[in-house]
Amino acid sequence: MAARFLNRLAAIGTTVGIGGFCIQECIYDGACLLPLASRAPPSSVAVVWQAGTPGEACMDGGHRAVIFDRKDGILDKSVGEGTHFKIPFFQYPTILDVRSNYRLISSRTGTKDLQNVNISLRCLYRPKGDKLPHIYSEYGPDYADRILPSVGNEVLKSIVAQYDAVELLAHRDQVSQQISKEMNERCSNFFLLLDDVSITHLEYGPEFTRAVEQKQVAQQDAERQKFVVMRSEQERQAAVIKAEGESEAARLVSDAVAKSGSGFIEVQRIDAAREIAETLAKSRNITYLPNQEGGNGGVLLGLQ
Repeated sequence: MAARFLNRLAAIGTTVGIGGFCIQECIYDGACLLPLASRAPPSSVAVVWQAGTPGEACMDGGHRAVIFDRKDGILDKSVGEGTHFKIPFFQYPTILDVRSNYRLISSRTGTKDLQNVNISLRCLYRPKGDKLPHIYSEYGPDYADRILPSVGNEVLKSIVAQYDAVELLAHRDQVSQQISKEMNERCSNFFLLLDDVSITHLEYGPEFTRAVEQKQVAQQDAERQKFVVMRSEQERQAAVIKAEGESEAARLVSDAVAKSGSGFIEVQRIDAAREIAETLAKSRNITYLPNQEGGNGGVLLGLQ
């Protein structure tokens, strides 16, 4: 009696275990395969209860599954978040991230005036959810590595070649918008959406840097030479004006002498003597000795 009961209990346990395994193989969610066995308690009855409980699967957001069927291949429709059923051993889900992802594209290209430039482009991209089976079947799970670098390098080379080195720096926002528009148009052919495209790095080669420095030095030299020429011109004009003034003064003196005789010269001599006397009077180291009777004039003594 006891042996019969144990055999029946073993048969029930085996049946429940096989059923739980089949349910585990049939259920998956949109983010990861449903790990029922790893989360199940030791009892087989608990496994059945866990598998049959609605909403038991842990679900990560921002993912979709592409189903590979052994008979029909990649199914045309992807499945989103939540718990889903599959045919065991015939259908295999591949989980793909459909959230915005970051990608940096770097390229070395030439400008309109044949200057080499290193430019880096930042792209925030995500696939179209309804086109995910097509993207997966055509380009695989690493579709971003296959599409974005080739498209980005081609767009960068074609747009940068329309500007010279100076324009590329002066119109950086315009260039970034043009690149973003072209990238969106090209990536739409591959069913990729670009949320943001912007230039993060722009650097010219050492030849261009040296050319810019030499140009600045040449401009400074030109400004310096221009200043020297202007100063020479001003000095020449000042010399001319001074010569004209001296000539006019000499003419006026000659006219005065012609009209008044030597009286004008005597007046000038007296004024000069007055200025000399005032200067000597202000100095404490000079003493004037008046002339002696019968002498020719006074004597100036420099006292230290």
